[in-house]
Amino acid sequence: MTEAPKVQPHRDIVLVIDDSPDTLSFLTEAIERSGATVLVAVGGDLALTLVDEITPDVILLDAVMPGLDGFETCRRLKAKPHLAGVPVIFMTGLSETEHIVKGLSAGGIDYVTKPIAPDEILARIRVHLASARAAQSARAALDTAGRTLFAVSADGRVLWSTPQAGRLLSSLGVQRSGTLELPARARDWLGAHLAGAVGTTLTLTDPDGAAYALSFIGGTPDEILLRLSREEPASGIERLRAKLPVTGREAEVLLWLSRGKSSRDIGEILGLSHRTVTKHLEGIYAKLGVENRTAASIIAARHLQD
Repeated sequence: MTEAPKVQPHRDIVLVIDDSPDTLSFLTEAIERSGATVLVAVGGDLALTLVDEITPDVILLDAVMPGLDGFETCRRLKAKPHLAGVPVIFMTGLSETEHIVKGLSAGGIDYVTKPIAPDEILARIRVHLASARAAQSARAALDTAGRTLFAVSADGRVLWSTPQAGRLLSSLGVQRSGTLELPARARDWLGAHLAGAVGTTLTLTDPDGAAYALSFIGGTPDEILLRLSREEPASGIERLRAKLPVTGREAEVLLWLSRGKSSRDIGEILGLSHRTVTKHLEGIYAKLGVENRTAASIIAARHLQD
């Protein structure tokens, strides 16, 4: 009988970014003895290229390097979505306290001071790997449960998301310098919400016209937890009827109009003839005091987002 092949245990991958050959040699030896795989980059630019090919489990990063320093390297690493949850541990000189603050602000999670003690760095790696995996498992569980949750910074940068939320954000958000952000209207809503100026939900519409409610769940000093949920047409219709002088059928037409649908599309969705849709639109324009579909759509969108 052929013996079944043994399953190889997962080896943690540690990326060490440092321009010092002595430090690289010392850390490589210590980390490999612990059973992990070590990747080495002697500069920030090389590290940024390397992580596009291999995703490390944890990153050790020298704060001060020629060329692209550790702080900017960290910011660029964290701008890559697949590295958002990878812990970055800064390595800094004993007296460089200002670097500690700067490193944490750039996205680092911890720091060690040089000269580095092997037991200390290995212990910190284990702790942060465990925390990162626990967070990843929690997010996976949320996604399995159908939860479209994600976290952003105060300026609207997406820090992490469940896979389902990530798929929605790819169509609703914007990419800026490689970083996924909330659209401008949602960033304004977030700022106003944090200042206590608005309610708890905002309606966002994807390119296909589907509407999603963006709501505030909670937050910490470092991240703000939000949720995206599909907004059923019925809720939008009720909102338009409550806020505008339109009938139920007119509210239905107006809802789909606000989502960019043509008269023909609206007729097909609602089972109405083109002539009937046109009559409803004429009634809507008269009641709202506007002359065209664009103006009516703007008014509807504003009330749907209140």
